[in-house]
Amino acid sequence: MPPVTNVKEQAMARRLGVGDAVVVGLGAMVGAGVFGAFGPAAGAAGAGGTLLGALGLAAVVAYCNATSSARLAARHPESGGTYVYGRERLGPFWGYLAGWSFVAGKTASCAAMALTVGHYAWPGHARVLAVAAVVGLTTVNCLGVRKSAWLTRLIVAVTLAVLAACVVAGLTGGHADAGRLTATGTGASAHGLLQAAGLLFFAFAGYARIATLGEEVRDPARTIPRAIPLALGITLLVYAAVAVTLLAVLGPAALAHSTAPLADAVRAAGAPGLAPVARTGAAVAALGSLLALLLGVSRTTLAMSRDRHLPHALSALTAGAPVRAELAVGAVATVLAATTDLRGAIGFSSFGVLLYYAIANASATRLTPAEHRPPLAVPAVGALGCAALAASLPASSVLSGLAVTAIGAALYAVRRRVRRPA
Repeated sequence: MPPVTNVKEQAMARRLGVGDAVVVGLGAMVGAGVFGAFGPAAGAAGAGGTLLGALGLAAVVAYCNATSSARLAARHPESGGTYVYGRERLGPFWGYLAGWSFVAGKTASCAAMALTVGHYAWPGHARVLAVAAVVGLTTVNCLGVRKSAWLTRLIVAVTLAVLAACVVAGLTGGHADAGRLTATGTGASAHGLLQAAGLLFFAFAGYARIATLGEEVRDPARTIPRAIPLALGITLLVYAAVAVTLLAVLGPAALAHSTAPLADAVRAAGAPGLAPVARTGAAVAALGSLLALLLGVSRTTLAMSRDRHLPHALSALTAGAPVRAELAVGAVATVLAATTDLRGAIGFSSFGVLLYYAIANASATRLTPAEHRPPLAVPAVGALGCAALAASLPASSVLSGLAVTAIGAALYAVRRRVRRPA
């Protein structure tokens, strides 16, 4: 077995270019969210125009977050993402809180994606397949990030092909009606707009995966600022095409009650043979999201263990890869996939990731003009948007998120007290 080395003595190899980084981001964003998020979001929005507005609002917040993350990642090309940015720009506590939120929320999201794979691919044995998916992809990640990037590239290609087939079938099947884009379903409101945007934001959040891989990207000052907005732009175009198709074929009311909207849309459009393809595409997309999530969470775990906020043993590298951190994240995600509820995992993850990005935006305000700080309006809008979307989530998600955040803050305070010299 290759020797284990301490990460303080050996940096991770920079193997990923712009294309690889974009693919990692697309694998996280163009995932299971596009197959499942539009139904609940339509129910919250209550009208076709409100749903499209919510998609635009989620995209604006995501763009602000992506811009802040890209500028920070170029200055701090290390594993850990906002954990590193918050620590360096705002202070140790804020970096820790970002890392805690990310690891807790995204580990729950790993379980959610694994369960999505199970529910689509083997409904009668969803948990068994979910556990197998986590174990299998954790093994892939342990073999090295280049192998993960190539597998993600294949998954993204399959997912985009399935989505393209469903969009074409829906819009050309003769059942699409442009009037449904503005039709009213169960009633629209400002709160519904925000809650729909919060639900749709869950599907945009994967661009952080590029920043968390900062230590493994070639020429990060150039690569990361190019890769993040490119991945986000491609994702927005895909989501807009899917949203328009679903609304035009199903309408907001039917979409709100659909648990498999793309499959329902192609059946309504007269192409029932594509429904199994849509289900397969959803399972493959969830695998892509799970792969990218496991990759990103393990890198933040690595960064936090370097600073001893998590067990320091997780900071070791094996053959240049953070195998111990990957195995630890995979083990926790496996337990959650075997025991938790899909809806609760997604809600909790949404709260954690919005807190994470709020800290990223606050960190970006501390950049200087010489460090290519974005216009201050960008991080300001991003931070306020994160706060508004987090507050609009279901009460159970907000309360559980606040509880876990408080536990993390308490652990930080205890650690500081224990390590304080007498």
